[in-house]
Amino acid sequence: MNYRFWKVIFDCTLSVLLIILLLPLLILLVIITSLDTGSNGIFCQKRVGQNGRLFTIYKLKTIHPGNAKSSSIGLFFRKYKLDELPQLFNILTGDMSFVGPRPDIQGYYDRLEGNDRKVLQLKPGLTSEASIKYSNEDFLLKSQADARSYNDEVLFPDKVKMNLDYLENMSFREDIRILWKTFLKILK
Repeated sequence: MNYRFWKVIFDCTLSVLLIILLLPLLILLVIITSLDTGSNGIFCQKRVGQNGRLFTIYKLKTIHPGNAKSSSIGLFFRKYKLDELPQLFNILTGDMSFVGPRPDIQGYYDRLEGNDRKVLQLKPGLTSEASIKYSNEDFLLKSQADARSYNDEVLFPDKVKMNLDYLENMSFREDIRILWKTFLKILK
């Protein structure tokens, strides 16, 4: 059997274990974000998934809906990727994987052409080599005169290339390496 089959088993098993283990923390974080943002605490948005299919991604809210700014709590959650924990449910339902291209909004992955379109064969992931490399993406974009052009001409094409490399070299060993590298990056 090929690795894609085992990847689904790995994703499902690990997501169930982590949800069970982290459920009290998840509940606490939802309460904190609800109080912090004055809303329900869960952010839902349509993202482009495998084969270009749209799915709803779940995250903890880190931005106050009233003023569109992150609070210190929101910035802390984002720094340590705590806002991403609800995506364990996206992994459990099969919309995402632990490792794969970060799920993007419409207008990027769904508009790829030619060989680049192969990226859509992958399930979006909680982490990837590209998300590790560009973990400071917000800072990079804010420091550009034209953030959108920089994203469209530099960042996004590099992410596509990195994700295509992952597609060609996908293995259990590679997934463990990327997960470990992500863990170490978060702890920095």
